[in-house]
Amino acid sequence: MWLKVIIVVLFIGVIISLSSALVFLMKDVGNPRKRTFYALGVRITLATALIAAIVYGIYSGQLSSQAPWDKKLNPHRVDITDPSQAPTNRRETDK
Repeated sequence: MWLKVIIVVLFIGVIISLSSALVFLMKDVGNPRKRTFYALGVRITLATALIAAIVYGIYSGQLSSQAPWDKKLNPHRVDITDPSQAPTNRRETDK
């Protein structure tokens, strides 16, 4: 649960850093200040932390794919409680 909160906070931080860099870019035209570059550094750091959190979540098993096409690629992740997804041992020719 906390990992998902961290991922959302990092994503919002990336968006805020991106928008602040846009504001700095528009305000500092012709000005030698480097606020835009600092915002870029912050955004790169937050994006790296975001990717690291996602990779950690997938590696640790806290995050997984719920996509319908993933069930075909990874049948061991199928939800057994759903009878429509229950594995069968019959082949298509046996029906």
